[in-house]
Amino acid sequence: MKKVLVLGGSRYFGRGVVERLRDAGLDVTVLNRGSSPAPTGVAHLIADRDDEAGLKAVLGSRSFDVVLDQVCYTPVQAGIARRVIRANRYVMTSTIDVYDQLRADTPMGESLVSRSPVDVRLPWHDADFLEAHYGEGKRQAEAIFADGDVEFASVRVAHVLGGDDFTGRLRHYVERLDAGDVVEIHAEPRPSTFIHADEIADFLAWATHADFAGPVNAGSHGELSALDLAAAVTAEPRFKIVERDASPFSFDRYAVLDTSRATDLGFSFSTTTDWLGEAIENLRKA
Repeated sequence: MKKVLVLGGSRYFGRGVVERLRDAGLDVTVLNRGSSPAPTGVAHLIADRDDEAGLKAVLGSRSFDVVLDQVCYTPVQAGIARRVIRANRYVMTSTIDVYDQLRADTPMGESLVSRSPVDVRLPWHDADFLEAHYGEGKRQAEAIFADGDVEFASVRVAHVLGGDDFTGRLRHYVERLDAGDVVEIHAEPRPSTFIHADEIADFLAWATHADFAGPVNAGSHGELSALDLAAAVTAEPRFKIVERDASPFSFDRYAVLDTSRATDLGFSFSTTTDWLGEAIENLRKA
């Protein structure tokens, strides 16, 4: 039986991944800080991944066939994991934001991101710094793992909608537009790639079973802009043009993922029109 360690996995689509791996018959261990219990039927280890000595003590002599790391945000965290965790394959949940420095007019393929220089001396422990450098933190974390001896894959996840979304970003559109308020957008909002929480859980479970290496983009077909999201909420949305502090998902640059590598590897994505309406209605019912 394949042994899988999941770092994180306590909420949102991460919990769904753990449940899928468990239901597929894998020997699953969840490691987190203990803020919430692991799903039934999986082992649970409690540790702070930022505490290298503590993490090493909790893991002991354990080794795993695959690690799925859903909560690696910095090169410091990646370095600790690489030194401490014993595994044959490492899969990291990355983000569409690794492309945040690109200016493109066509869908962005994985090769467009160069391996980022690593600087562990930056204040990655500072929450404000990390939030402002989210994409860079993920790029540098990818670089740390890619330089290791263990087979490594990074899943660059599109913007996630649906499910038990704690971010409130789609809810922002639903609540404002249903109340007759305006949505603040850029003068020419550009499209990006999205994926449903259930689908990214499916994808990450699939990626854990698979044997590919390197980065792979994950997102549903059918790009969406802020205008498209608003139109899915109401037939006559109202907007206000702003230069800064626009609504979530109002982008001033084209940010669409090329998902052809994932398709070539054997995963079939849905289309945003398959699930967006239901995601909006579920928010109204919540």
